[in-house]
Amino acid sequence: MHQPSCPPTIVFDLDGTLAETAPDIIGTLNVVLAQEGLAALPVSIARDLVGAGARALIERGFRLYDRPLSPEKLEALFQVFLEVYAGRVADESYLFDGVLGALDRLAGAGHRLAICTNKPERHSRLLLEALGVTERFAAIAGRDSYPFFKPDARHLTMVIEAAGGDVRRAIMIGDSRTDILTARNAGLPVICVPFGYTEVPIEALEPDVVIQHFDQLPDAIARITPALV
Repeated sequence: MHQPSCPPTIVFDLDGTLAETAPDIIGTLNVVLAQEGLAALPVSIARDLVGAGARALIERGFRLYDRPLSPEKLEALFQVFLEVYAGRVADESYLFDGVLGALDRLAGAGHRLAICTNKPERHSRLLLEALGVTERFAAIAGRDSYPFFKPDARHLTMVIEAAGGDVRRAIMIGDSRTDILTARNAGLPVICVPFGYTEVPIEALEPDVVIQHFDQLPDAIARITPALV
């Protein structure tokens, strides 16, 4: 039964939203590059390559060396990447400042929490477990969890349902164009952070709200909630 007063479900992207994961992602890319006789890329340069998935990351990395990849070669390197990354998914990754406090406040206020990421579910769960936050989320959906993935609205709505939430009363939290499109496609509001993985300033993509720190998230959600169905 629909209860208008029920606190909305809060659905988080993972990489670049809840956690800084670029060091481990780039570290894995560097293993793949080294396998092909190429020099490692510093995180300061390669961080901008992150955000569109591992296949795109590999292609972008090799493009810096003017090394085009055939579809077959890319797929082979992608499989290597997946296995290497599983072994170092949280060697250097960490939650952004204020995340734990925000999750505690939201849970205390009765919100259901979920993850909707285009990271494979296996790696998502490994990362969340290593960061000690798996149990805080009622549902976790990776790119391969359903037949659909972001920006398809069904990726978001299905994880809301899996968390036991109402698809009409939910808010997406993300860091990228993909997260904003996903929320818009689902007819839901979206709050973004500016310190994630995006090719343009997040403000230019016009999410409903941009927060500068996770301490601001509970209040931002409280301001948006009255506008929900």
